[in-house]
Amino acid sequence: MRNAAILWHVSLLVPEEKKALALGLVGLVRVVPILVFSFVAGVVADAVNRQKLMIATSTAMMLVSALLAAVTLARRDTVWLVYVLAAVLAAMGTFDNPARQSLYPSLVPREYLANAISLNGIALQTASVFGPMLGGIIISFSGVAWVYVFDVFSFLVLIGTLLAMRDVPKRALAERSEISFRAGLYGLKWVFSQPLIRSSMLLDFFATFFASATALLPIFAQDVLEVGPKGYGVLVAAPAVGAMLTSVAMVSMVERIEARGRVLIAAVVVYGLATIGFGVSTHFWLTFACLFATGAADMVSTVLRNLIRQVLTPDGLRGRMTSVNMMFFLGGPQLGELEAGLVAQILGPLVSVVSGGVGCVVAVLLTAWRTPELVAYRREERQAAAAD
Repeated sequence: MRNAAILWHVSLLVPEEKKALALGLVGLVRVVPILVFSFVAGVVADAVNRQKLMIATSTAMMLVSALLAAVTLARRDTVWLVYVLAAVLAAMGTFDNPARQSLYPSLVPREYLANAISLNGIALQTASVFGPMLGGIIISFSGVAWVYVFDVFSFLVLIGTLLAMRDVPKRALAERSEISFRAGLYGLKWVFSQPLIRSSMLLDFFATFFASATALLPIFAQDVLEVGPKGYGVLVAAPAVGAMLTSVAMVSMVERIEARGRVLIAAVVVYGLATIGFGVSTHFWLTFACLFATGAADMVSTVLRNLIRQVLTPDGLRGRMTSVNMMFFLGGPQLGELEAGLVAQILGPLVSVVSGGVGCVVAVLLTAWRTPELVAYRREERQAAAAD
């Protein structure tokens, strides 16, 4: 809800002729903290109590959302202030995500990990569906500031949930890394020495870099489809609706998928093709269907990518693996938003989205061609990955 509100907020604070570039810059201000802090964030997640780290980062993000609400209600908001606070939120998220992703595999027996990843996707995508929809309704009736107010209350629920967690498995001191440059460098080298993990990250990056269509959704909602904030909220939620329904199916299907590498590649190709369809559509429900398809394909890809990475990564390296992955799965969308905004500013939103979809398909096919291990990856393979 907050991410959709920030894009809409920026679109209201800049002149019409600069809107596309301003929306693209949201991606830039978010990606810089990821690139700056992700290296150390993974080391910290492998060194400290992950539950306590999540409580600290959630509290910090709640305070930033409260500040966004306060300055907007006081009419002291400027586009540059929104950029700065969006960057701070991204920095906090950079420390939160490795702790979160590293914690939940230790709570679930290995044989149920694939199902757990799918269930986790249901929870995330349910929130992603109703968040933007609720955000669009709140914006239309009360203004963008009240989205940030709701966000503050959502963090109170999250922090309370984290505090209520009991019997979280404790890691032995020997399993915790030291907080040092050497520990971070070791994690980086380990990740790039694993062909399956490396190629799954590249697929994520290429898909989100070339096909980050959601950054331009305010333009399509306002100027192409003319549906206003309510329609915008529905369109923002469309990928999450597709992802949520697909994640429900994946709970029972994922363990029966044999050719996991080929299915992963096919899912990302579908993602690119659906993005092309979104770019050429001038009808609301066709646009919704294409965005729905991007979410469905992305969920199949996400479950399989996460499964590959979590199964092949030792617990003591999960934080660092996730921090490297953040450069791909968070850096890709944010850089993609900047790329989409620049191309849209020069050549128009249609060319930006369609060329991004084509670029996604080409990049995926090249990655598959250069990584035969990924194409050959199957369910029955249980490769053990251990740190030296």
